[in-house]
Amino acid sequence: MTPYKEFGTRLKLLVAKNPNLIINTLSNIFTMRLIGNKTHGDLAEIAIAEFINQFMYDFRSIHVGKDLYRAKQHEEDITIINEVTKDEFPVSLKAYGDGPLQLSTDKHFAMFPFLQKLGKTIEGEANLAKIWQHGSFQKFGELNVLPLIYDEKKQRCNILIFDADAARQNVRSIRYEEEGRGRQHPVYRFYDEKGSYVCEVRYGGATANALQRGLWTHTRNGGAYFDSVTNGWITYAHNTVLVALFSHALVATSKGHAEALALLKSDIEEQKMAANLKGV
Repeated sequence: MTPYKEFGTRLKLLVAKNPNLIINTLSNIFTMRLIGNKTHGDLAEIAIAEFINQFMYDFRSIHVGKDLYRAKQHEEDITIINEVTKDEFPVSLKAYGDGPLQLSTDKHFAMFPFLQKLGKTIEGEANLAKIWQHGSFQKFGELNVLPLIYDEKKQRCNILIFDADAARQNVRSIRYEEEGRGRQHPVYRFYDEKGSYVCEVRYGGATANALQRGLWTHTRNGGAYFDSVTNGWITYAHNTVLVALFSHALVATSKGHAEALALLKSDIEEQKMAANLKGV
């Protein structure tokens, strides 16, 4: 079991035993959409990092931050450290609607051009082995992506982990497909032995932006290759008090912030005691 998979298992156990903790955090995260459509994504990184630090007693998390982007070795948003094993691993956190999900940006534009060299239909053990051995695909099994998939109309969220190992083991055919509905560029789609969708590599040319290239999957079409940390959809509710808190905090002084922070820390400690987290 990889360090990230072990973390996912522990997170799933925590959520199962104390669903109120994650429901409360997700409610606060998606309340941020009342402030701005994209605000929740950046704040989700901070929130999940703090969730780990507060409620997963043998894990520690660091929010990497956007200003460190150029120094990143991976596409991480947070770094997680297992305090017991001392394993340290990057995690890319996504807050996406239910549907297409980007797993990797392929910043060197290597995946799609390499597949093109192998033809429009790629099958057979030898040909597939060439793909997994190629530099751009060697990290395929190490995709530490933690997606918060949300359905805003129904106010529900599903935290999913893509099982990259199972995906790689089950791919039997890769096919080039032309541009289609809502898509300007062609893709290479990966299918398993049943002909079911697994994932896809999007066009990586000079005219493609970051959302038109790289490795993608689909949370509905590729559902067999996801593990739900939340054991399916969980509902959340908007916390309008949080919006008021933010608006007041932005015009308050650091003295007021310090006093509010002390109260928030006390509230978190009450949650920990109520959940009896030791040993989770």
